[in-house]
Amino acid sequence: MSPEPLRSIHVVAGVISDARGRILLARRTEGRDLAGRWEFPGGKREAGETEAEALIRELQEELGITAEIGEPIINVPQQYPDKRLRLDVRRVLSWKGNPRGHEGQALAWVAPEKLPRYVMPPADRPVVAALLHPDRYLVTPSPADVDDETWLGALQRALESGVRRLQLRMPGVDAERRRRLARAAVEASQRAGVEVLINSDIGLARELGAGVHLRAAQLPELSVRPLPDAQPVAASCHTGEELRRAEDLGCDFAALGSVRETASHPGGSVLGWEGFARLREAVSLPIYAIGGLQPDHILEARQHGAQGIAAIRGLWAD
Repeated sequence: MSPEPLRSIHVVAGVISDARGRILLARRTEGRDLAGRWEFPGGKREAGETEAEALIRELQEELGITAEIGEPIINVPQQYPDKRLRLDVRRVLSWKGNPRGHEGQALAWVAPEKLPRYVMPPADRPVVAALLHPDRYLVTPSPADVDDETWLGALQRALESGVRRLQLRMPGVDAERRRRLARAAVEASQRAGVEVLINSDIGLARELGAGVHLRAAQLPELSVRPLPDAQPVAASCHTGEELRRAEDLGCDFAALGSVRETASHPGGSVLGWEGFARLREAVSLPIYAIGGLQPDHILEARQHGAQGIAAIRGLWAD
């Protein structure tokens, strides 16, 4: 006999900010699933309601405020042992009233950078990442076919274009040149306030004070997180098993794909957006969608639970 399908729940939540930029969290009360954890205020959408209508009602019932709902931030599919949840998070533009825990829940106004300190349900972790971290992740093309000056010049233009997180990927380059370019690229990125990760080379990342982006093949070889918390660790993933391994290792985020067919792998296997969402719901990691994507895919990516997009051609300034 096949197992009973899990019940599906659509939850709406709001990101409410005060004049100081602090964000409102509510603590789940005793007797509920995941009691004691902090979450963005909201609740279940009822039949016949739009997402905005449901959130307005929930915030009135929970907090006693009348809210004006803004644009979507992220839509997170998350599987729990007893249910499949879709967490639809919207920005609250303004509200009337004084927020209070009308259902006995504790409330806290939290500075954005302190949000990761609060223990939250799994579906809320990608929301925090969406609020704090970039929605695009540049993967550099190999410098194998150009000289150092040309490649570093293109990198500088990418940094000036607004890229805030990048991965240095340099296949086909000898070790000496790779180290030289990596050092120059890390220094340029850090001057620009851009988070930089080096593809696969844990030792070089340690030496240069950068993060590391692990290949999927490296995940089974590691038993602990390879860098301290101050240096980001990410991973390339293609399967649910790889995503779970990345999460178990303590990776800060992952890149999952390929979502669409790419010029470099025509006819290759693709997940599509629905396939991406099915894999995303098994972990709470922030995940970039990768594979044939451009900045104009970011909204669609967010609607399937992605942090944003990772790309080479779509983000590199030649």
